[in-house]
Amino acid sequence: MGGTRKDTMRNPMFVYDEQLTTLILDYCRWRLALDPVPLDFGGAQAESLHASLKGLINPEGTDARRVMELFDNELATAVVSCDSPRFLSFIPAAPTKAALLFDMVVACSSLQGTSWMEAAGAVAAENQALGVLADLAGLPEGAGGCFVSGGSAGNLSALMVARDTAAHRMGDGAPTHPLVAISEEAHSSVGKALHVLGVEALLVPCEEHRLTGAALQAALDGHPRGDEVIAVVATGGTTNAGIIDDLAGVGAIAKERSMWFHVDGAYGCAALFAPSVRPRFDGIELVDSFVVDPHKWLFAPFDCAALVYREPHLAKAVHTQDASYLDVLHSDAPEEWNPSDYAYHLTRRARGLPLWFSLAVNGTDAYRDAVETVLAVTQETADLVERLDHLELIRRPELSVVLFRRNGWDRDEYERWSAKLLDDQIGFVVPTSWEGESVGRLALLHPDTTIDMIEEILATMA
Repeated sequence: MGGTRKDTMRNPMFVYDEQLTTLILDYCRWRLALDPVPLDFGGAQAESLHASLKGLINPEGTDARRVMELFDNELATAVVSCDSPRFLSFIPAAPTKAALLFDMVVACSSLQGTSWMEAAGAVAAENQALGVLADLAGLPEGAGGCFVSGGSAGNLSALMVARDTAAHRMGDGAPTHPLVAISEEAHSSVGKALHVLGVEALLVPCEEHRLTGAALQAALDGHPRGDEVIAVVATGGTTNAGIIDDLAGVGAIAKERSMWFHVDGAYGCAALFAPSVRPRFDGIELVDSFVVDPHKWLFAPFDCAALVYREPHLAKAVHTQDASYLDVLHSDAPEEWNPSDYAYHLTRRARGLPLWFSLAVNGTDAYRDAVETVLAVTQETADLVERLDHLELIRRPELSVVLFRRNGWDRDEYERWSAKLLDDQIGFVVPTSWEGESVGRLALLHPDTTIDMIEEILATMA
């Protein structure tokens, strides 16, 4: 006699909930409609946040409305909005509305982009967006790569390929204990990547904070292990000052010496869209790899960085992961493109799709115009600083970072000024260091940041 089959109730976590959906989408509509986006504050006292969160996660669960109310009133307001046009510190972000909305589609659809077998549609669309970036850099047909979480992940993945393919480029001359040439201005993630990879850095002194071909040549000739340098990293727009290295000079030496040439353009290479500054990137067409972060100046949501290789098959030989359960992902089909083969990751979110959607909907001309708008306001800002008696422009901006000093101020005065700006919701501007001195720094990125906003901010320094 057979047993009685009992109906089982579905787990409510996986059942569509109309009220919960409406609650979340209403918040998203409200947030998307904010114009302008407020700065909010960030840096709240840990004790107050911990007190608000106490007991929220419990065995029985908490009403969604209560959770959203807490998030809206106490958690979200303790995060400085990097998409506010008054966020002018670090490197801001300003995702397009199309990109933000499609990021919701990616999340709601549980889209991942690990392999061609699992996610051919997502991978094909991401590759179309990568193709736009490769074309802007002047790379040949066949260039490609994948989207990773950020510039740090991109730099690490590219330098791993540089290390592991040295013998391919240098033959019997490939060193057992290689070095990689980097400048004094290289992003901190480059040094961290070399540490992870167990590769030493050859530090090249900069001329006016810019890595040049001449300086690289001198460093290689003057170092007892100069012939053991397998790669060089140049920067396409330094984070602190927006300075573009001598890409043509550095790239020529890299080619001559069979060194891997990588450009960290996490912030600055977005300006490849802008005809007004495109000549400053001459030489980027020589790269073996480069990184640019769409979640910075290409108006995509966090977290999204594009890693592009001249010859992707070299990266594939390094990064493809071998395991019995993964054998099915790999075939000889010419259309196969597994993003997991081009960086150190395996499972990955289809994080390039919001950029792809926004590029397709808005068109590349809109991106060009947005970047050019920021560049123009940056030059106006520099002109304004030069006109104000109490301020001094440190250098003319190459991209969209303005460094300046307030005559007579020390670090404490800059920090007090910065804190008051945020308290008054006028701007988020933190100081930086330049040649050992505390100075002011404005990082422009949002096309809606106006010269009137800048004037308001600088007037508080009088």
